[in-house]
Amino acid sequence: MVRFLVCMLLAVSAVSSAASAQSCTGNPVAVEVLGSGGPRINPQRASSSYLLWVDGHAKMLVDMGGGTSHRFGESRADLEDVALMAVSHLHPDHISDLPALMWMSHQMRKAPLPMVGPSGNEIAPDFPTFLHRLFDEKTGAYQVLGHTVGAKQGNGIPLEITTVDVKKATPTTVFDGDGLMVTAIGIPHGNVPALAYRATTRGVTVVLSTDQNGTDPKFVDFARGADILVMHMAIAAGTTSPLHAAPAVVGRIAQDAGAKRLVLSHIGPFDLDAAVADVKKAYTGPLVVGADLQCTDAR
Repeated sequence: MVRFLVCMLLAVSAVSSAASAQSCTGNPVAVEVLGSGGPRINPQRASSSYLLWVDGHAKMLVDMGGGTSHRFGESRADLEDVALMAVSHLHPDHISDLPALMWMSHQMRKAPLPMVGPSGNEIAPDFPTFLHRLFDEKTGAYQVLGHTVGAKQGNGIPLEITTVDVKKATPTTVFDGDGLMVTAIGIPHGNVPALAYRATTRGVTVVLSTDQNGTDPKFVDFARGADILVMHMAIAAGTTSPLHAAPAVVGRIAQDAGAKRLVLSHIGPFDLDAAVADVKKAYTGPLVVGADLQCTDAR
């Protein structure tokens, strides 16, 4: 009997996830949270990943943390529709599912896939070097995916790789086509090179901050007027970190940027109500606490 009840609960959960996963396909422009969790294992939250949906198609994938390939499937997104894959930085909770997404990708898509990531420094390789260490046909960790970085054969589609200098003071355009324009700018995340992304399409602007400590005022200008601003709330109220902005700082940045809607994600194991309350001390607009497979439209 116990085993039967467990199976029924799992079945109900699967139906619920599948139903919620359909919600983004009917919106002109929307952001779907594929993974809303932080670096620690969480039974309810995959690691960081986001989809930008345009006219019912998943056009941009930002970050590929652990669990992304599964959530991508649950979302009913089609890899053939993706115009750009964008990586914020090379911490595992933002990139570790990339090989899973690329594996057998040639069976889902024929065209090369544009992909952008950050420059490197003494503690993190630049993005092309990172990809070659993963996929090079002779020396990579996943040599069977060598086709992704230029080999003649392999089990993945070719990647068209762009690198953004995180030290550049002004935004860099990383994609412009099919009614979608995406720019990127460096953000402070300790010593790890990291990028934020701003996507504009159909008269709507979506900004995805990913991890940052909130100390660079240029980000406020970068996020100015966003219809949807996704920011990470990775630490508890009243705490500080060289890597992540405190909830009160997240709220101030969103308010100063004039964001029309704020989505909080990358949520850690802390008092969530207290953290949200700190955000609301500064931010007075509509606020969404992110969850996996949650869709936020731009209306």
